[in-house]
Amino acid sequence: MKIIVPMAGRGSRLRPHTLTVPKPLVPVAGQPIVNRLVKDIAEVVGEQVDEVAFILGDPAFFGDDVVKNLIELAEGIGAKASIYRQDEPLGTGHAIMCAEESLSGPAVIAYADTLIQADFELDPSADAVIWVKQVSSPEAYGVVQLNENKEIVELVEKPAEFISDLAVIGIYYFKEVSQLKVELQSVIDNNIIHGGEYQINDGIKGMMSKGKVFKTGQVSQWMDCGNKKVTIETNAQVLENDAKKTNPVIPESVILENSIIIQPCFIGENVQLTNAVVGPHVSIGSNSVVTDGVVKNSIIQHSTVIKNAILKDSMIGSNVNYDGLARDLSLGDYTTVNG
Repeated sequence: MKIIVPMAGRGSRLRPHTLTVPKPLVPVAGQPIVNRLVKDIAEVVGEQVDEVAFILGDPAFFGDDVVKNLIELAEGIGAKASIYRQDEPLGTGHAIMCAEESLSGPAVIAYADTLIQADFELDPSADAVIWVKQVSSPEAYGVVQLNENKEIVELVEKPAEFISDLAVIGIYYFKEVSQLKVELQSVIDNNIIHGGEYQINDGIKGMMSKGKVFKTGQVSQWMDCGNKKVTIETNAQVLENDAKKTNPVIPESVILENSIIIQPCFIGENVQLTNAVVGPHVSIGSNSVVTDGVVKNSIIQHSTVIKNAILKDSMIGSNVNYDGLARDLSLGDYTTVNG
């Protein structure tokens, strides 16, 4: 089994947090998004993952440190890492084809801005599985259309009229991913473009036209990391999920002085809390300091200092210094705010 992870985008909707860190490497509940995604898939897919192929963007942004972290991630689940580059933002189908050398055998393709809780039991009668989530506003999503046998027969992007309420979440399984490769090559050769890009959907439709059977997989949770608001919501949900598996542990290196932690929270190494109330649903990265403040439902990354503040629903980057008011904040790395 292989996992293919297209992650070349710059994450513009999550700025300023993605100005210095690629979106898939932004930590949520103490781990980068892509780490959680790959580990979760490897845990539930039901067979050994032997390769993880990462499709990255510009080396100036996705540099050596990123590559090193991804290699360690793959090796941590007993797989080899393959690194590919998408030099131009030409769409989801083009991104997958940048990993052409790895497109053989069974594979999961997963976009690195989504976390899920799902049943990965695969239907042996299906050539492919597309994971979906029932939504209340299907007109805002790409949805699947099913026939009487519960097979997917069409993919419709943001339907003006009701087609179904099963939204595509960006995770796919292919029993033989080389079949998708053939169809995507045809898409590129014939310059089939939608929205100025080559789309995975056109490759999937090519497979359907040749009689390949697509089934749906259901997720119990679909957690987006596309912008600040939903990333904070995802952080809270992941903390709740983690707490159900094991009680949150506060590292011995954490310094607590007249402070309270209301679980569930993630507190990194060498964090210092003085006259502070933290939680619930707060993640604080290593070497950060909170003094004379209250923090709820927020993400604070590493090496950041917060003083005299009451924060809620906030997302604050690394190496930030904030001394000030009660606010709903979104501050990128290396920011200083006083008063």
